[in-house]
Amino acid sequence: MARVKIIDPTTVTDPVSLELFAWVAEAEGEVPNHFLVEMNFPEYFNVKLSSTRVLWEAGELTMEEVQHIGVVVSRANNCTYCTAAFCTILSYALEKEQDYVTQLLDQGVEVVDDRRLRTLLEFALKANDDPQAVTDEEIEALREIGLTDKGIVQLVHLVSDFASYNRINQVLKTDYDYRDIWRQAGFGWVQGEGEAAGDNTRGLPGSKPA
Repeated sequence: MARVKIIDPTTVTDPVSLELFAWVAEAEGEVPNHFLVEMNFPEYFNVKLSSTRVLWEAGELTMEEVQHIGVVVSRANNCTYCTAAFCTILSYALEKEQDYVTQLLDQGVEVVDDRRLRTLLEFALKANDDPQAVTDEEIEALREIGLTDKGIVQLVHLVSDFASYNRINQVLKTDYDYRDIWRQAGFGWVQGEGEAAGDNTRGLPGSKPA
């Protein structure tokens, strides 16, 4: 159970917040509990999530690359909630095969054949785990796959941004409202006695409106 209130979305009237709700619902199928936890601080919600939207949409990385980074960084940080969120976007909004997404959860970067994407993911994992250990050669490798200084800054901010969401959902124990398949594949989750199931209707393959 969440440690703070889950705000009732029907009580939200701020136009900036409602636009962000519409943005995430298009990507995930519904407004997630994470957003409703963040809405306890609505002034910051608008700024923070608008900043995230810029990071996702205005840089040099594709949306597919961004969501892959979200999955592997959140998985590395042991955040079941955020991992499921980014898996949902990959499978629902970006229409990646469910089998591929579950393999990504289970095997990580080993399932990625594309050189550019694999370089991005390996860098993101290192920047997340041990930022001071990142080398000049690893920065140069990002340039070799097409990133400019803008893209490099975007990538580092993405790692930091994802980690910040991991922390808030872990510390505040946001109620899990994604499909259980993601936490089963990524974390070996087994439903315990009295434990609520996730929302197993959210982001089902083929459920996105035409």
